Amino acid sequence: MTIIKTARIAAAIALAGMLGSCGIYQKYQTPTDSPLTAAYAAARKAPADSTVFGNLLWEDVFTDPVLAALIDSALVNNTSLENARLNVEVARANLKGARLAYLPSVAIAPNGAGASYAGSDLSWTYTIPAQVSWEIDIFGKTLNNKRGAEASLRKSKAYTQAVRSQIISAVATTYYSIVAVRQQLELSRGTAVLWQQTVQTMRDLKEGGRGVTEAAVVQSAANYYSILSSITDLEVSLHQLNNTMSLLLNTMPREWEVNNDLELHTPAILRAGVPMAELAARPDVEAAEQDLAAAFYATAGARAAFYPGLNITANGGFTNLLGSMIKNPGDWFYQLAGSLTAPLFARGQNIARLQASKAQQQQALNNFEYTIMSAAAEVSEALTVYEKSLEKSVYLDDQIENLEKSVEYTKDLMMYSTGNTSYLEVLTAQQSLLSAQISQINTRLSRARSVINLYQSLGGGR
Repeated sequence: MTIIKTARIAAAIALAGMLGSCGIYQKYQTPTDSPLTAAYAAARKAPADSTVFGNLLWEDVFTDPVLAALIDSALVNNTSLENARLNVEVARANLKGARLAYLPSVAIAPNGAGASYAGSDLSWTYTIPAQVSWEIDIFGKTLNNKRGAEASLRKSKAYTQAVRSQIISAVATTYYSIVAVRQQLELSRGTAVLWQQTVQTMRDLKEGGRGVTEAAVVQSAANYYSILSSITDLEVSLHQLNNTMSLLLNTMPREWEVNNDLELHTPAILRAGVPMAELAARPDVEAAEQDLAAAFYATAGARAAFYPGLNITANGGFTNLLGSMIKNPGDWFYQLAGSLTAPLFARGQNIARLQASKAQQQQALNNFEYTIMSAAAEVSEALTVYEKSLEKSVYLDDQIENLEKSVEYTKDLMMYSTGNTSYLEVLTAQQSLLSAQISQINTRLSRARSVINLYQSLGGGR
């Protein structure tokens, strides 16, 4: 008897070691095989810094009261964000189902029948049975399903945060785009009035014999009509931007009021690089890792399919049919059974499932690493655009100042010079000034967008 017990204990230890080595019960850990994922794993353990730009509340970044009201409305009404929230509820329901899988299933199926033979009285038989079935999760099948559902829930939450960040950034980007187009419209309309005056001045000079030719008049008129045509394009762009804002706020199309200020007043952005800790806080990176975790548990579940399943079944109830006899009143009955089902040959389905799960886990790892690298590239690009737009804006300020003087000087030359080519200098100076002014507006918009993109690329929007 002692020998048998010893053999059983040894077999149990060997079986436990075998199961542990194949990874059926192992919990997911962030892989550290590559320097990239190792740095990410270390960054995940570091405490969060609430003062870094990406961790600031969106109300502290976007302080324009009109913009803040629009963002708040979008976070309440946007359909994409609402669907993301509903996806979280779906994931919660799936997790609840995975957890309840540990419990036994109970079913009741009452039945009755009546029979009469050779004119005898109708005899009634009845059974009120209840069946309880319970699968013992010895080999981690239910455990891995539950852990996979938990990873899916975390992914849904991360995706919701990513959608929230995208909506905040989209509203802010659209807002400042509307401001920029309105400024361009105001500038273009004012310039159109000045150019119209230039056309009339050239006509007057031509009629007065002041050396201005008909070619100069028609060329200045062509420039005037050119700016009028560009105004129509800007009006179309403004209309489209208003529609975009309406869709973001989930409301019917309308014209939105904005403050005429392209400066995004944010806390100072002083950065020398892209810390991994900030990339690790991005919701899309978190979602990619949870995809990897779910794939890990799917592979563990595929391995568990090679091991037996143990089921315990209990039946009981009340009946008046005992064998071939009918007894009234009836009596209680119960049955208890256990079954162990071990897969021997399943037409290669278990092997194919394991191979596919391993391949999908590798795909999830590749996507996870690429998401980290893509996040670093987005942050780096936003920083570069921000820094260069500041530099470019200074140069454009100097350019505009000199071009304004150039327009003034060339107009004086046209009015008082006896030459016949000064009109070309006037037209060129006017065109160059308008181009520089438009470029300055676009540069300020680019700077505002770079700040918005940087905030989003650092996982902002909490």
